[in-house]
Amino acid sequence: MPRFTGFAHITLSVRDRDASVDFYRSVLGFEEYRKRDDSRALRTDCQHRSGVVLGFTQHRDHFNGLFDHRHAGVDHIAFEVDNVDDLEAWEDRLAELDVDHTPIIHSERGSVLNFTDPDGFQLELFCCADSDNTGD
Repeated sequence: MPRFTGFAHITLSVRDRDASVDFYRSVLGFEEYRKRDDSRALRTDCQHRSGVVLGFTQHRDHFNGLFDHRHAGVDHIAFEVDNVDDLEAWEDRLAELDVDHTPIIHSERGSVLNFTDPDGFQLELFCCADSDNTGD
């Protein structure tokens, strides 16, 4: 079977492209690198220093409701962090920015911190259980 090596990018359909770009920039550290607007949509691509690329598309004829993970589509997007210390630092950052979030949840599989973006997409910061417990 032919193989692929990973995700090239993920593009989200959003209600307000500029608000989404601002959220992912200010909260998660993504940087805008390309903006393309045409008669059908407003599009911006952003990249994180980790290499993750997210695109944001605001369709001009868009439905203005919030994303609902119970419908067919994306349930959530998970970003991996190195260790629990980093996850705790993210928890502090989200609190400082007044971003609603769950407490860190620990399980056999790992630890997670959940929150949502302005469109209701569920986001997760995840640390594998087999990761070092600290950044040392």
